[in-house]
Amino acid sequence: MKKIILFVFAVVTAVAVNAQLKTPAPSTFQKIEQTVGLTDVTVEYSRPSMKGRTIFGGLVPHDKLWRTGANANTKITFSNDVMVGGKEIKAGSYAIYTKPGAQSWDVMLYTDSNNSGTPQKWDDTKVAVTVKAQVYQLPINIETFTISFDDITNNSANLGLMWEKSYVALPIEFMTDKMVAANIDQVMAGPSSNDYYQSAVYYLESDQDINQAKTWIDKSIEMREQPAFWMYRQQALIYAKSGDKKGAITAAKKSLELAKKAGNDDYVALNTKSLKEWGAM
Repeated sequence: MKKIILFVFAVVTAVAVNAQLKTPAPSTFQKIEQTVGLTDVTVEYSRPSMKGRTIFGGLVPHDKLWRTGANANTKITFSNDVMVGGKEIKAGSYAIYTKPGAQSWDVMLYTDSNNSGTPQKWDDTKVAVTVKAQVYQLPINIETFTISFDDITNNSANLGLMWEKSYVALPIEFMTDKMVAANIDQVMAGPSSNDYYQSAVYYLESDQDINQAKTWIDKSIEMREQPAFWMYRQQALIYAKSGDKKGAITAAKKSLELAKKAGNDDYVALNTKSLKEWGAM
């Protein structure tokens, strides 16, 4: 019996030791990040190596779907909308699948980015865009599969795919000019209603210049076609703190009216309590 216990202990110990063993991954993981204009782009992929093998037309068959790397599918993430192949691609993550050919590759962005390799069942409706990219022959072998961001401008970049003696580029257009123009218009137009509202509430809650808060909350409400009940509530509190009881009552009554229409019992109760305290009910 003692021998059996010792044997079981030895086996369990060996399993525990083996479970802790770590060795280098055959295909190393890489995450690269690039900002183009105002857009952040991230690529996550695993990098297989040649190791004396023929890659395209051998390890990676021509005209067959490839995960564009090793292990899990390669993933690209855009922080803003971009243009690929003349088509608008929404911000988010996409798997990059390819069909490498001798003269050109089909490069596809696939909306399901969480596959362990290629999808078990390919769904054409999940292909956001397909671009045919020319193969350029390199003068030397690239031992390890490499993805890069090349030829970067404020409005464009090429996503380079290199392995063996092949290089292909996926052109990506970025809407930087449009985004900058929108930012300029917003800044030149001055603060928004929400900017004034947040500033007023901050001054109220941090015991700063209450008259400035009063100016800002009035401006915020003036800029809205249909100010919300919570905006009038803050206006009432600011007016009350500034000593303008009449203005506070007017704002609280408006907030109460809108809160009732919206079915917000919390604000109905808050305004009712304040109006009673201020002698208006």
